[in-house]
Amino acid sequence: MLIRRKKGWEIAERDVTPESVYKNRRQFLKGIAAGSIGAAAISLPIGRALAQGSDPTADLYPAMRNPAYVVDRAITDKSKALTYNNFYEFGSHKFISDAAQAMKIRPWTVKIDGMVEKPIEIDFEDLVRKMPLEERVYRFRCVEAWAMTVPWTGFPMKALVDYAKPLSGAKYIEMQTAEQKDTMPGLRQFWYPWPYIEGLTISEATNELAMIATGIYGESLPKQNGAPLRLVTPWKYGFKNVKSIVRFTFTDKRPVSFWEQLNDGEYGFWANVNPKVPHPRWSQAQERLLTTGEEVPTQLYNGYEEYVADLYKGMEDEKLFM
Repeated sequence: MLIRRKKGWEIAERDVTPESVYKNRRQFLKGIAAGSIGAAAISLPIGRALAQGSDPTADLYPAMRNPAYVVDRAITDKSKALTYNNFYEFGSHKFISDAAQAMKIRPWTVKIDGMVEKPIEIDFEDLVRKMPLEERVYRFRCVEAWAMTVPWTGFPMKALVDYAKPLSGAKYIEMQTAEQKDTMPGLRQFWYPWPYIEGLTISEATNELAMIATGIYGESLPKQNGAPLRLVTPWKYGFKNVKSIVRFTFTDKRPVSFWEQLNDGEYGFWANVNPKVPHPRWSQAQERLLTTGEEVPTQLYNGYEEYVADLYKGMEDEKLFM
């Protein structure tokens, strides 16, 4: 008999699943059983979105939650997570949610190129429907020492890597955020090294935690949170989680990321969370929870050490944590 041992940071799924999500899911399934899927869908928020024609992927949400990925903290209030955002293309402050609504996300083409069997350009809607969507609850830790707990919807990044068919010599994936000069006023700040670039090793990208998010809180991603697709690597600081991705390039050269170009003394390539390694200008020992303002201890790898520590064995000379 297979016995699954619950990890130290987990709690029961029922303790983190919002009531509205599981009630909507039950209602949807009842509609299928009764042969009235259309009527059931229209009674849900996703059905209203479809009826209005606002999002052609709205029928994908809410996705089923994966019970292997839950945490010992309450989920952050949706209103906080959707209005307290870093997205420098729209401004260098946190309250860019209104400005981000100018971004154009339809159509959205994703390029997969570099060291792959065949470079691909694919529409986002086509890509997301090829992928196995699920919901995961993850901790999120910003390098600025604030934190939240978020129910992301998306697919394992490994599924994207498998789809891309990289060549054997590929060691890294470089990712790029969109550049829309007509909608992103931050691009006029010429002192930043646009476009926003981030990167992972192939081994990091294929780790089971690495995720490409397309939704949040049971709905498709809002623009300020990185619509239509963004990276989520919960053991790393948030600036690694590149938003609104338009390109995945497989390469044998380590990418130099946006913040690394700007100040490599403060922001390195790896950016793994470690309470014992301070940022040059502040401590990382504590973090502030976004909903309550409570200060709590930071955990090594943001609490995901058992998943990712093996990725970095033998790399003691690397600046893994900043």
